[in-house]
Amino acid sequence: MAKESICKDARARMEKVVMHLQDELRGLRTGRASPGLVENIKVECYGDLSPLKQLAVISTPDAQSITIKPYDTTIISSIEKAISQSDLGLTPSVEGKALRIVIPPLNEERRKKLSLQAKDQGEAAKVSLRNIRHDANKQTDKEEKEGILTEDDAKRTKDDVQKLIYEYEGKLNDLIKKKTEEILKV
Repeated sequence: MAKESICKDARARMEKVVMHLQDELRGLRTGRASPGLVENIKVECYGDLSPLKQLAVISTPDAQSITIKPYDTTIISSIEKAISQSDLGLTPSVEGKALRIVIPPLNEERRKKLSLQAKDQGEAAKVSLRNIRHDANKQTDKEEKEGILTEDDAKRTKDDVQKLIYEYEGKLNDLIKKKTEEILKV
C-alpha cells in the first residue's frame, strides 16, 4: 500500500461512517412523520428478521401520520408487534390491509432526550473516525518500517489522514447540528 492508497482507503471508510450516522439520525423522531423513522425496524417474519422497508410500502400521507402497506398482508401482526416493541414510543393501528401510525407531538423533555441521543450517536461516529485514523497510521508505520515509504512520505501520509479527520468531523458536526435543530424546533 502506498501513501495514496492509505489515504484513499481511510477516506472511503470515513465516508461510510458519515453515511451510517445519516441513517441512524433518520430514525430519530422529530415531531414530523417520516418513512425513515420506521423503515429500519426489524420485523420477524418467515423465520428471519428483515427491515420494514423490505416488507412494505411506507408513506406519509400528511405531516402527522405514516401509512404502512405490507406486500404480504399475513405479516401485519408481526409488523405491528415490531413497531410497538421499538423504542420509538409509537402505537400503530390496523386499518384493513394497512397500518397507520399517528405521530404525537413531542414534549420538551422528550425533545431534549432525543437531541442528546443524536449527540451520542455523533460521538460514537467520531470514535469510529479516530479508529480509522489509528489504523491508517499503523499501516503507515508498518510500510515505513518495511521501506515502502520514506520517513518524509510517512509524515505526509499521517498529515493527510489528520486533514481527513478534520474534514469528516466537520461533516459529522453539521449532521448532528442540523438534526438537533430539527428535533428542538417546535
